[in-house]
Parts: sequence; structure tokens; C-alpha cells
Amino acid sequence: MANNTVTPEVLWAQRSSSLDAEKNFIYLTISVPDVPKGNLKLDLKPTGVTFTGHSDTLKKTYHLELEFYAEIDPDASAVNHTAKNVEMKLRKKELSEAYWPRLLKDSKKVHFLKTDFDKWVDEDEQNEAAEDDFSQFGGAGGMPGMGGGDFGGIDFSKLGGGAGADDEDVDDEDDDDDDMPALEGDNDEADKKETSGGADAEKEAA
Repeated sequence: MANNTVTPEVLWAQRSSSLDAEKNFIYLTISVPDVPKGNLKLDLKPTGVTFTGHSDTLKKTYHLELEFYAEIDPDASAVNHTAKNVEMKLRKKELSEAYWPRLLKDSKKVHFLKTDFDKWVDEDEQNEAAEDDFSQFGGAGGMPGMGGGDFGGIDFSKLGGGAGADDEDVDDEDDDDDDMPALEGDNDEADKKETSGGADAEKEAA
């Protein structure tokens, strides 16, 4: 088992605000494909997060422990599980206009942590950025067994919001900006088929 335990890739971005807590958070995405909810354990605390998950299809066990640069508020944070990853919106505990200089407490760089450029906005441009859609996220603080400051493992099978198994395909479309042009392409193909169908009908009529 130990030989098959790997550290997953982690993507992060952030927003900051000294006035609005809703705009003062960390985006965190743990890339763990083909890990069902029943094989996940997420321990979210003010100072960090511990994740363990197993993929039966890939025969891999993922394990991750992060200690944050500063504290977050788990009660106000949210989690979303998809077929490709586990996404988190982590509310920063301290309201501040300034960005965190880094995600982790330790300044040493780690190979698995990367900037999420799809979500990253420069500090001086964040007020002009479009609002993000978190409708698919379920509240982490309202989970069974998640009371108080000591957080146990999140049971994804009971996670509210859009994290149900039936919504995984929808989540993937929402989460991956690269999918959007493809959707437009699908519409173009549909239009072509309709046009082609109309032309065939005219030929038959003639």
C-alpha cells in the first residue's frame, strides 16, 4: 500500500477583502481522479487540511497534509467533489485587503503545489473580476460530526448542495473553463445537422 501512496497535485488561488468576508477566501483544488466519495476522508481545521483518498480503478492511494500560512474558518468554508477532484473554498479567518504571500506556513516550495491560473486574479485587479459560481459547493461547517472546532472526516455521501453523485458530470462542466467553447461547438454541429437535414429533404422533394 505504501508504494502506491502518492501526493496529489494541488492548485490554489485566492481573493482578499478587508470588508466583505465572502470575498476573502482561498480556492483549493486537490486533483484526485476516480476517487469515489466513499473512499475519501477530509479533515479540515483552522490551521490546515489533511486528505486521504483511494482510487480503485487507478489502484492509487492519495495522501496530503497542508499547514496554511494563516488560519481559515472551516464553518464558513465549502467543499465540492467531482469525478476529477475535490474543490474547496476556504474562508480566510482574518479580513485583510492584502493577499497571503503564499499558501503554506513553510516558505519552502513543494513540487505538487501550483498556482491555479484559471482562477488567479492579481491583487489589484480582483474587484474587476467576474463573480464566481459556488452553487455546486456544499457547506463544510454543516456536516454531520463537524461541530465545534475539532473537525473529523467529511462524509461526502451526505454532503449537501451540488455534490451528489448525479451532479458529478454537471460539476465537471462548471469547473473546467475549457469545456465552454466545446459546448458552443456542439451547438454549431447541431445547426449544421439541421441545415443538412433540410437540404436532404429538399432534394427528396425534387
